[in-house]
Amino acid sequence: MDRQRLSSIAHSHHPIAAPVSGVNVNRLLRRAGRRPAARILDLGCGEAAWALQALAHHPDGHADGVDLSPYALERAADAAAVRGLADRLTLHERDARSYVPDGDYDLVLCVGSTHAFGGFGDTLELAGRHVNADGILMVGEGFWQVPPTPEALTALGAKPDDHTDLPGLVAAAEQIGWTPVYAHVSDTAEWDDYEWSWTGSLSEWALDNPGHPAAAGALAAAREHRDQWLRGYRGVLGFVTLVLRRI
Repeated sequence: MDRQRLSSIAHSHHPIAAPVSGVNVNRLLRRAGRRPAARILDLGCGEAAWALQALAHHPDGHADGVDLSPYALERAADAAAVRGLADRLTLHERDARSYVPDGDYDLVLCVGSTHAFGGFGDTLELAGRHVNADGILMVGEGFWQVPPTPEALTALGAKPDDHTDLPGLVAAAEQIGWTPVYAHVSDTAEWDDYEWSWTGSLSEWALDNPGHPAAAGALAAAREHRDQWLRGYRGVLGFVTLVLRRI
């Protein structure tokens, strides 16, 4: 079983795929504007949970979701159908970098997917090309909540300069020409819910399917990730979702 499928199983109970609670997703989307007919783009959309929730805030809007994972997009299509939003969501199975920019979206989302563009700065440069002059770019990114420990760096396979602190992240955005008009910093409860849901869904799948050839691997993957989190980056890596406008 490949990593995309494992990830899809792991996120089955937490489709937002970021350590942000539903209440705070809605708060962020409210701050991102209320244009009823907004054009929305979700880059690295996964199961398109953010895009679908954005459509609830923009009752005459349309969203495009872009992701490489066919499993995630299949779940996104199912979720859109259940919510009666299938006619307002178009899904694209492709690399977010290759999605042709037209600069005409009112809201562009890239939450927890900046790796698809090569990092935070490149995300603001490249994803920002899709945003119209008065539009919003919403980006979710990790930052060092405290100076990274050796255990955190090992668990994440990271170097100290892979992230900055929160003031540094805001300064980097402003240097590129974007300024935050709102932000949400995920708290410990949101992180814990996200991580326990991720590892728990994978573990439950393995326990419910003991005869599956991938069950042992899934259980081992859940244990490895849980240990990396608990023994490594818990309380060290933070996550912020920035609501950005052009300066």
